Amino acid sequence: MQNWIVRCMVAAGGPEKVTYTDSLVLHNVYHRNRAKRLADICFTLNIEDSHTVAYALRKLHKLALIEVEKRGKESFYQVSKQGRKICERYAEIRQQCLVEALGDLCNDNQDLHEVARLLRTLSGLYDQAGRAATSL
Repeated sequence: MQNWIVRCMVAAGGPEKVTYTDSLVLHNVYHRNRAKRLADICFTLNIEDSHTVAYALRKLHKLALIEVEKRGKESFYQVSKQGRKICERYAEIRQQCLVEALGDLCNDNQDLHEVARLLRTLSGLYDQAGRAATSL
């Protein structure tokens, strides 16, 4: 999956040096067209090491894919015009290469939604099991 995300980003016009984490952060900032704080991005992506996300944000800013706005002590990040174009092109490529191929596995969108729901449930179970194992 990581390989797919990076290759799709490059095919969408993203820079060659983009990483999996950079891609996730860019798409998270793009989502819902709202400025986001570092803490919100980390929480949404379930990344505990904020330095990893901060590094990706600095890198994306240097590549002019996101913009930074200071509000008091906090920085808010939003996607730039160039970043928006890449995210939109990424969605087109994802639809063409991945979603349509998944359509062969599922009879309709309801099947696809059910698969997505199951994956979210499994992810939650693994998170909980990881927390339980930590306390042993």
